[in-house]
Amino acid sequence: MKTRLRIIHWVVCIAIIFLYSGCSTLLFKNYGRITPEPDVREAFEKYQVNPNYNYYISGSDVYPNAIMGLDKAYNLEPSLWKPAGMTPGKMRELVEAMRHKVKSLTWRLVLYGFAMYDDKGKQIGVWYSLFDAKTSVRMIDDHTVMVVTPDINTYLIHGG
Repeated sequence: MKTRLRIIHWVVCIAIIFLYSGCSTLLFKNYGRITPEPDVREAFEKYQVNPNYNYYISGSDVYPNAIMGLDKAYNLEPSLWKPAGMTPGKMRELVEAMRHKVKSLTWRLVLYGFAMYDDKGKQIGVWYSLFDAKTSVRMIDDHTVMVVTPDINTYLIHGG
């Protein structure tokens, strides 16, 4: 009887693993990724604007939660992102405001730069926000992307 229960237990566990792996493949189909990149952080902190990107901000116009640069070959699915006609002066203003906001809240938070990739691994943009900010990059089609705005206020209020 014990042997039979063990066999049933293992069969159920294996079935759950197969089911989960199949579902996760379907659930995360068309999702890209963001990866921390020191070069991207440096570019933002040197206020370098890439002319091949359209820039957007999330959150307050004065103290944004994130800045995103998206390759002009891609359309951003309608969202809460706000277009930001970016210049080096505007970049400086936004990055410094973000730094000031983070310093005033706590010493533990770190701003960082990320490269954004599509579901095939091609870089499609850049991102600057708190290192622990949560987001997702989903390709709607070959030239349309949906990027979720980060929920940074929850992180700041509750400390992560």
